[in-house]
Amino acid sequence: MVINLVWLGFFLAAVCTACVRFAFGDAEVFARLVAALFDAARSGFDIAIGLTGVMALWLGFLKVGERAGLVEALARRAAPLLRAVFPGVPAGHPAQGAMTMNLSANLLGLDNAATPLGLSAMRELQTLNPRAATASDAQIMFMVLNTAGLTLVPTSVIAIRQSIALQQKVAHFDAAAIFLPTLLATAASCMAGFLAVAVCQRFPLWRARWCLPLLGLIGAGAVMLYGLSRLPPALVAQVAGIAGAACILGLVTLFLLVGAWRRVAVYEVFVEGAKEGFGVAIQIVPYLVAMLCGIALFRAAGCMDAVLGVIGQGVAALGLDARFLPALPVGLMKILSGSGARALMVDVMSTYGVDSFAGRLAAIVQGSTETTFYVLAVYSGSVGLRDTRHALGCALFADVVGLVAAIFIGYAFFG
Repeated sequence: MVINLVWLGFFLAAVCTACVRFAFGDAEVFARLVAALFDAARSGFDIAIGLTGVMALWLGFLKVGERAGLVEALARRAAPLLRAVFPGVPAGHPAQGAMTMNLSANLLGLDNAATPLGLSAMRELQTLNPRAATASDAQIMFMVLNTAGLTLVPTSVIAIRQSIALQQKVAHFDAAAIFLPTLLATAASCMAGFLAVAVCQRFPLWRARWCLPLLGLIGAGAVMLYGLSRLPPALVAQVAGIAGAACILGLVTLFLLVGAWRRVAVYEVFVEGAKEGFGVAIQIVPYLVAMLCGIALFRAAGCMDAVLGVIGQGVAALGLDARFLPALPVGLMKILSGSGARALMVDVMSTYGVDSFAGRLAAIVQGSTETTFYVLAVYSGSVGLRDTRHALGCALFADVVGLVAAIFIGYAFFG
């Protein structure tokens, strides 16, 4: 219901804004909206088709791992933490293994691997859902944790920073300098998302079975953060990139070898899983096209520019430092469109300089937030959910906390 209202709001806001602009002499505003509408539809289809091969690949390997018993073994290892976060998922259920691998891929910044793993987890969680069209508590928690996913190193953002620095001929440039601020900002977003869902679902956080795993997770994160802070950022980025690729290849090799050892027909089982991946990717198309079209109209009508203008006036009225404003559109756009946010980040770096405060903050924001509406549309659409209940509200709360945290952390590190 909430996503229906948001989607309708995108269209109505865009059309009303276009009518006002036409009345004030913008004769081509409707043509721009129509062009944006068809471009978004084409883009949504292209994204879904591009995802088909990746979905087939990963669901094929996951099927081999499932038949080999490795997914169940992984679920048993992660059972204590997952039981605390997902109390509705029985111990040893295949969803636990898929969720563990998805969250691990997000941690390593492996977006191409995280999405099909997440869709696989949603399908497994759907088998436990008593109301097929309404998101379960476990599905809501999983989607929100994905929208506010903890990322160790934003490798793609670091690569873009390095490329722009070479174009601008910046001397002694450290593209990976944003990794620690990004880690802190995304950790704040992830914790906010978890707590928001926990409050909505009335988790008894004061009880030991909730409190102890949460404190343990925070402690482990603090130890990891302390260890990483003592290493050069460039070295951490390089190690994380190598470790991520090695983990994926090692996991695939392990699935195949154990499957062969246990006399699983690995090729036939892989093909069986790949067929399921193709069906899931095609099922996403209408949901993805619908959301991207609404967002495209909202952007093309100039609604985003109007929102930023109001925020700028408020900041000026409060007498606050306004150096963060050029980077703010990146955070607002990232909620709606990942590619749009990436383009805005590049524009900020090109306009203000890749090593400027605005350029660094834009990179932190881009690396520490997720495309909320895309994740909710794709994940819920993959299993046919029509009512996501409080998932959108909790995800947006996590986005706001992550954006505010990114701004404060940016000032703390580079201000």
